Amino acid sequence: MPPQAPARRLRRLPSVSPPPGVRAKASWPANGFLEILFPRSLGYGQLVETAEADRLRDALTDALKAGGSVRTRRVEAALRAVPRHLFIQGTPLNVAYANEVVLTKRAEDSTPISSASQPSIVARMLEQLQVAPGNRVLEIGAGTGYNAALLSHLAGPGGQVTTIDVDEDIAAGARDSLREAGYSGVRVVLGDGGLGCTPYAPYDRIIATVGAWDLPLAWLSQLAPTGRLVVPLRLRGSVTRSIAFERDGTAPDVPRWRSVSSEMCSFMPLRGGVADDPARSVPLNGDGSITLAVHQDQDIDATALSDVISHRRAREWTGITLGEESPEWLFLWLACTLRNAVSRMSARRQAIDEGVVECMPAWGTVATAEAASLAYIAFRSAAGRREVGVIGHGPRGDVLARAVTSQVRAWNRRYRDARARFSIQPVTTTGPPSSDFAFRTPHCWLSIAWE
Repeated sequence: MPPQAPARRLRRLPSVSPPPGVRAKASWPANGFLEILFPRSLGYGQLVETAEADRLRDALTDALKAGGSVRTRRVEAALRAVPRHLFIQGTPLNVAYANEVVLTKRAEDSTPISSASQPSIVARMLEQLQVAPGNRVLEIGAGTGYNAALLSHLAGPGGQVTTIDVDEDIAAGARDSLREAGYSGVRVVLGDGGLGCTPYAPYDRIIATVGAWDLPLAWLSQLAPTGRLVVPLRLRGSVTRSIAFERDGTAPDVPRWRSVSSEMCSFMPLRGGVADDPARSVPLNGDGSITLAVHQDQDIDATALSDVISHRRAREWTGITLGEESPEWLFLWLACTLRNAVSRMSARRQAIDEGVVECMPAWGTVATAEAASLAYIAFRSAAGRREVGVIGHGPRGDVLARAVTSQVRAWNRRYRDARARFSIQPVTTTGPPSSDFAFRTPHCWLSIAWE
């Protein structure tokens, strides 16, 4: 037992932890004060930076917990333990620990193709995945390596984590960052994530950190019978949800997976492989300040829509209001019921301020198109709430606006208190189960039931 030090008032100092991979030696000299000795190569500035990173990481985790993104102690512990800033080198600490996406790579045409995902959706997807100690985990899309480190923390020393990416530089960067942060046990593989990673299958958990539309059957075949798959699935148009799937035990003779949870999200799509999901941006006015995202499952005439916003404007205000609730389920309903689904519509701040688009939130909205006409969802203030409206443009913009309004009212009347449940199965089976909506992709049936 160490000798007792004389009683005296001590000033409390902030706690300082050594960076990952650095060991400190502790000794208790005769004066009774604990001394902690770090290597000479570790400067005071690095210690201060580490302490600030710890503080910011705890503050971010506290905020995610208060906001409902973190719901279990295990996910909370992982977020507090894994240093996000080591996976986005060169980023200021206050940015690394903000609840924001950090872009890490663009294509030659400046299209974003890789990023450090928003921490709140990272946390929500980890909660959906429910990794248990000892699990074998496959991650599709290595990104910075941060998510793989979180998965490794959750799987523990008895688990195995494999992450795969199609880009050599991304895979190499993730491998280096994982090693520096002390997670060298994570296996980083270069390859097409759409094919999964057969050599280390089966997996108890598979998580995709890239968006998918036509769900690769390889993921399902490499999933253990009692396993869980979490994927940001683009359902129709621009509507994507992070869905947790498990094997449907009610139909043992049919290879079908049913959702056990879903969360609103947005992810960069799979690319360069068997499940490539390209999207394009279609300008809606002359200077390109207003655009529409178009996907491969939509029939959009970009030329006909090139200046549609300049055409006459039709307005339909529905009288239906939203409080604090998200319009996500309304958008999903419209994606299910409209022939061309809905696409994300974006506008520069100046176009919004000048009224080129009407009552459009800064984050954008959703729109649908038919031939040379367009209709988009708008919101205006109504006694402290938001009234849903539809703005139409083009030769038949008024007709299209009325059609969208009809579906907004149908959702409000019958499905506003409902939530959607999803199931997927290969197209090689006899057909989709009976449900409200069924959509076919090249390899899968997607069924959506409102309950």
